[in-house]
Amino acid sequence: MKIVDCDYFVVGSGMAGLMSALHLASYGKVTLATKLRLQDCNTNFAQGGICCVMDPSDSFDKHARDTMIAGAWLGDSRVVHEICSHAPEGIADLVACGVKFAVKGDGSWDLTREGGHSARRILHAGDITGEKCEAAMIRRIRRSGVDLRERTVVIDLVMSRRLGMPGENRCLGAYVLDRDSGEVYAIRSPNTILATGGCGKVYLYTCNPDCATGDGIALAWRAGAKVENMEFMQFHPTCLYHPNARRFLISEAVRGEGAELVDKHGRRFMEKYDPRGSLAPRDIVARSIDSEMKRTGDDCMFLDIRHKGARYLKRRFPNIYAKCLSFGIDMAKDLIPVVPAAHYTCGGIQATTDGRTSVPGLSAVGECASTRLHGANRLASNSLMEALVCARLTAARLGPNPERFAAKPKIPAWRTGSAVPPDEAVLVSHMWDEIRRLMWDYVGIVRTNKRLARAAHRLRILRREIRDYYFRYLVTPDTLELRNLAVCAQLIVRCAQKRRESRGLHYTLDYPRQAKTIRQSVLPGFRSR
Repeated sequence: MKIVDCDYFVVGSGMAGLMSALHLASYGKVTLATKLRLQDCNTNFAQGGICCVMDPSDSFDKHARDTMIAGAWLGDSRVVHEICSHAPEGIADLVACGVKFAVKGDGSWDLTREGGHSARRILHAGDITGEKCEAAMIRRIRRSGVDLRERTVVIDLVMSRRLGMPGENRCLGAYVLDRDSGEVYAIRSPNTILATGGCGKVYLYTCNPDCATGDGIALAWRAGAKVENMEFMQFHPTCLYHPNARRFLISEAVRGEGAELVDKHGRRFMEKYDPRGSLAPRDIVARSIDSEMKRTGDDCMFLDIRHKGARYLKRRFPNIYAKCLSFGIDMAKDLIPVVPAAHYTCGGIQATTDGRTSVPGLSAVGECASTRLHGANRLASNSLMEALVCARLTAARLGPNPERFAAKPKIPAWRTGSAVPPDEAVLVSHMWDEIRRLMWDYVGIVRTNKRLARAAHRLRILRREIRDYYFRYLVTPDTLELRNLAVCAQLIVRCAQKRRESRGLHYTLDYPRQAKTIRQSVLPGFRSR
């Protein structure tokens, strides 16, 4: 079996992965693997922008307070202050990559505002900020000397305990699958950094790309890493509702620039739920839209920004305007139909701001990590900020004094046993659909103990069926994603069952009030017998 050696093995090509690799490239050999193309990631779909205090009238303390309020006070205040205060360094890293953020006529930053923010502090590059950042980072990393391995799927992490090695259980790298050749080989590294994004595809309706299957979270949990707060899945309140519109978001910046949420008659309704109206945090807005849809029986609610006029909308939101127009919706003349959709994983692998997890040799950065910045609900545009800051801090920890192997561990060849090529792919697609539908029906925006129990029961059965399929047939990318998706679904349900209160994104009819005691929902990593 082929073995590739490197000093740092980065998994994922979003902002967290690319920035980690770029920072680490000056310290040693970096190998970066991503299961599709570099640009196939959540970062590439980010519209609104990146949080960073830039206005003299604003402050890090104000930003931190807004973050804590949005997260229902479940965030760690020290972590929140640390990440908010390091944001300007992350913005400087992007500017160095060639990202051009929007500026006003006088040369000052053109800052916008989104729900939950008390000030304008969102830097943006039009309404395709993520796409422009991703493109700039890809251009830079292709010139950096990093060993880039696209269309490479991580099967499982290689752990010392599973190899029978003495001492503490640590990560030694990973087995990977080349999508094109079908070859399975190992990447051996004393420093593995997971930057694989979230698990939005665990739900039937999501604005995430198809690759958001929670791979890093599942890999880390199977390796024994602690996972926490998975019950806090953020539903973006304003996904475009149209039969031909797949995964298209109407950015929160649209509300930040004056759009109001209304019903089909044009009547505003958000003030009934929160005094901040349409600029309330995402958890409140998503629940409010869901409540109005259930109350009225309507399929969607609407955004109204017609008062801004076509000239302004075409300049400020050119991509969104054109996309809506392609579906026959003129933002300057028509109401925009919207519904909530699964968007962001606020929990994940328990990690420090510099990426340290509970497993030696394994780091986690970005959406797959739970640093306790977001608490029970992510404040708009804090995600890319976290990715930038934590990638820089992780590289600062690992770079100057990296972990080294005293002697390269012997990684055994991948064993296929009696596995045969799969001949019933319909089983994979059926189980995939069943997981996503039961999560939407039973573990969605509003939950109950009974719904969670039903989901837990069915997921136990499905995971047994998936395990049987996994060992019976040769691994494929679809099988690996299904396996990881099922793990994430089960972790979400288990965390939700542990939380006997309603807080932030976790709302249950059985415990509608917020508990006085603030606690995290931590799950131990998997321990194989």
